[in-house]
Amino acid sequence: MLSIVIVGTGNVAKHLFNAFAKSEEVKIVQVVGRNQNSLEGFSNIVPFSNDFAQIVDADVYIIAVKDDAIAKVSQSLASKKGIVVHTSGSVEMDSIVSPNRGVFYPLQTFTKDKALDFKSIPICIEAKQDESLKVVQMLGEDISEKVYVITSDQRKKLHLAAVFANNFTNHLYSISESICLQEGLSFELLQPLILETAKKIQSISPKEAQTGPARRNDKKSIQNHLSLLKDKKQTELYILFSEAIKKRYEEEL
Repeated sequence: MLSIVIVGTGNVAKHLFNAFAKSEEVKIVQVVGRNQNSLEGFSNIVPFSNDFAQIVDADVYIIAVKDDAIAKVSQSLASKKGIVVHTSGSVEMDSIVSPNRGVFYPLQTFTKDKALDFKSIPICIEAKQDESLKVVQMLGEDISEKVYVITSDQRKKLHLAAVFANNFTNHLYSISESICLQEGLSFELLQPLILETAKKIQSISPKEAQTGPARRNDKKSIQNHLSLLKDKKQTELYILFSEAIKKRYEEEL
């Protein structure tokens, strides 16, 4: 059985805790974090501590903290013999000071109290040592059916792609919701469209799935939309995306 320590108490840490808590092959021996209130949520389940000098021995230490805190937190684990991994999509593996280091990056958006099925979440792994990579892979396969060995450079590009696919897209959902609410309309009216688009790109490429006025170069519809927009930033985004779409498909128009 693999023993692990989870360092962090944020959304990623809590979701990983919930996933590993169900495992028969992995034992969480400690949760460590600076937020005492968050730590108390684990008090009746596993030992916890806010003293980084009192971290117990384990096979794997999972650092699930903010990106800019990873290097500093890893210094507290420099003397540990276990494998030290972080969960970031954009931070290099070598930001960890321990020689026995790696990455355990679950590619998903994590929201407080929103349950997830970890079996379907891709976990991207990396390790400095070959033997450590095998252990990290075992750890990943314990909670997910989709474990991928990728390099730090690949992971950074993947994280960039994820920002476009998720963070930017969700901001556009927020704009859509605002436009609907301004007219007394429910955002639920757009949800079947959003779900169908997400479903569609599971069987065809996003490039093939593209529709809309810019894809057709429907100048009249585009101008009508622009005349309805009163927010300068929304207008700029509409023009930017429309031009990008038209350029991508200009040979077909």
